[in-house]
Amino acid sequence: MQPTFTEDDLSRLRVDLCGLRLNSPTVLLSGCVGFGEEYTRIEGFDMTRVGAVCLKGTTLEPRLGNPPHRVCETPAGMLNAIGLQNPGAEYVVKTILPQLDFSETRFIANVSGSTVEEYEAVTRLFDDSPIDAIEINISCPNVKEGGVAFGNDPDMSARVVEACRRATDKPLITKLSPNQTDIQENARRCIEAGTDAFAVINTLMGMAIDIEDRSPVLGNVQGGLSGPAIKPIALLKVHQVFQVCRPHDIPIIGQGGVASAEDALEFLIAGATAVGVGTGLFYDPLLVDRINRGILDYLDRHGVPEVAQLTGSLRLPEATRGCA
Repeated sequence: MQPTFTEDDLSRLRVDLCGLRLNSPTVLLSGCVGFGEEYTRIEGFDMTRVGAVCLKGTTLEPRLGNPPHRVCETPAGMLNAIGLQNPGAEYVVKTILPQLDFSETRFIANVSGSTVEEYEAVTRLFDDSPIDAIEINISCPNVKEGGVAFGNDPDMSARVVEACRRATDKPLITKLSPNQTDIQENARRCIEAGTDAFAVINTLMGMAIDIEDRSPVLGNVQGGLSGPAIKPIALLKVHQVFQVCRPHDIPIIGQGGVASAEDALEFLIAGATAVGVGTGLFYDPLLVDRINRGILDYLDRHGVPEVAQLTGSLRLPEATRGCA
């Protein structure tokens, strides 16, 4: 049986993300629900209880993506190497966005690119659209710098954010990579460059091998690891980035292995304003309602009026306070 929600329940779940009022703290992550319309086909699900939907990663020109296999299940997780298959930004803006119901929830575009110029061009196209916010996927390889991922270098990350900031006044959410030396320094540089929020974290890089064939399982050899296996890493990164964001009142979408209300609550307490749900949707498409109901139950048990009061409420041991 699906959880039920009263008007009071729904009011307690609402959060503010860089000026956008979200119906709940749950955000459907990019790549996990396509361009949003796929999820509306799930019987019995009310999209108004989703805080926001991050659309599939979009590039300037259409992409076919990587060769198969593109997805591989791993212990407590999943590897994916889709390769940003998408129909191109102009098609998304002109054909897909008009089909979405913006009265139900918030929709966030996910911008990807191989050059700084491509990021700026795609952002400019989304700026002239009804999209609510723009997420910058800085984990893409920079073709002008030998394939080094933008998100693994603070200078390149800042350049991308600066370019996108020039192209739009809409809220910018920078999706930080865990595959870097110092995520806090990267966050600082992105704040200086003009980001309004962060999504923490993107997938970790991994691979799987077919031992009988002695070959990589994924056609791209490596892929992004998601699912419960990465949750402890994601939680630490949210906690670290929150130390940088707190003085600037910069919100975080915490994500990485959320499969229950308990997982979501951990991210909120660590410093997240909203919580991304991705891989968990593949085995429980109705997970969002269960998370929202579990959060409300927790608020009741602990006498907390609304979910926003949980953000950054982690009680650190005295000896560690002030340490990142």
